[in-house]
Amino acid sequence: MRNLSDAELAKLLDKDIFRTIGHVADELGVACYVVGGYVRDLFLERLSNDIDVVVVGSGIQVAQALKKALGRKAYISVFRNFGTAQVKYHGMEVEFVGARKESYSHDSRKPHVEDGTLEDDQNRRDFTINALAVCLNGDHFGELVDPFDGVYDMEDRIIRTPLDPDITFSDDPLRMLRCIRFATQLNFYIEDDTFDALTRNADRIKIISGERVMEELNKIMATPTPSKGFVDLYRCGLLPILLPELTALDIVETRNGRKHKNNFYHTLEVLDNVAAHSDNLWLRWAALLHDIGKPKSKRWEPVQGWTFHNHNYLGAKMVPGIFRRLKLPMDAKMKYVQKMVDLHMRPIVIADEEVTDSAVRRLLNDAGDDIDDLMLLCEADITSKNQVRKQQFLDNFAAVRTKLADLKERDYKRLLQPCIDGNEIMEIFHLKPSREVGTLKQALKDAVLDNRVPNEREPLMDLLMNKARQMGIIAD
Repeated sequence: MRNLSDAELAKLLDKDIFRTIGHVADELGVACYVVGGYVRDLFLERLSNDIDVVVVGSGIQVAQALKKALGRKAYISVFRNFGTAQVKYHGMEVEFVGARKESYSHDSRKPHVEDGTLEDDQNRRDFTINALAVCLNGDHFGELVDPFDGVYDMEDRIIRTPLDPDITFSDDPLRMLRCIRFATQLNFYIEDDTFDALTRNADRIKIISGERVMEELNKIMATPTPSKGFVDLYRCGLLPILLPELTALDIVETRNGRKHKNNFYHTLEVLDNVAAHSDNLWLRWAALLHDIGKPKSKRWEPVQGWTFHNHNYLGAKMVPGIFRRLKLPMDAKMKYVQKMVDLHMRPIVIADEEVTDSAVRRLLNDAGDDIDDLMLLCEADITSKNQVRKQQFLDNFAAVRTKLADLKERDYKRLLQPCIDGNEIMEIFHLKPSREVGTLKQALKDAVLDNRVPNEREPLMDLLMNKARQMGIIAD
């Protein structure tokens, strides 16, 4: 962060767009200010093209005057029902709104809005760091208005509400998720009274639409260290409401002196490991959900101790329900996450044993084009504190990767797909689509994947005929 004087702010804002806004506002006789995230990001040295301008008067009128002043290179959209307008100019988007004050009813986050002063408008802002305003009018260009000491909060790396946090969060419960999202994005801390209010108001999140919740969760997920956000969500009581399947992992049981690891904090470590190597949002979701089947699959076995057999399969079955509830996309993205959860144990099992060609072929066949993502997830899943054991896994993963690279170079899709397909099988034996056809196809595929026969027509035809005789489809 850098400290900026009014003169330095004026220099940073000395651009055609801001000077023109100030000029048209002066001509209309109204005060106008650039506010919120754009100002915050000037202090935090972050780039932003999304600009919010508050006008003590008609925001739409100033936007229309700006469009006229900028000419044909500017585009305006007016939203009269909301009293706002947007001007797009040279890659920048400027949102205009009149200064307002708000009041809320208990069962809705939609406010009753009235015209207000700049002070009213700053009072309604969610956090002190978002309540900064810089004047754009000519006589006061660059002057900062910071009634809640948001600059000091940025210096101290604190998220705090301008007014009573209980009122702030109860009025608009979405602000609770925004609070945690900003703390995660900026690596800030949530001030104690503000955090306590999160805890007291957590249940209010239930009135927020799934789409808005999903949007904030995805923004938390996209940060460099998403675990920070999920720990805060858990500590304040929001996570048990939004993702109880995840908080169910926070349990450690001990029997006969043997305990299993805490799978909640293990999951967050895996998530951060993936985030350190990939910006793929859906791979991060797969990391978050990869062990959700463990509570249902946990068993105590006297010889083996604690086991979680088939937790990958159970977890994969849970993914669609979670996506549906959180309004996440029920399309190929969900299928991708489901596949990652289902397959995440396969490379680990291979790496824990002898790395055979057959096992690697089957893995590549099942993972397909997502094999590299799956390998990244599985390597991130190795969080053992036993460094010798951890290194053994990583070395074995390197062997798996070598075999995968070799298969890819040799056009694995052609190698792993039998050259005799289902249509030809039906034609040869005069069969209709049936279980018998599926069994014959699988016999050929298993032979190719296990490298028992070359993927060539003559040896596969011999195998097919033998299998058909065993099944009684043709006579001996």
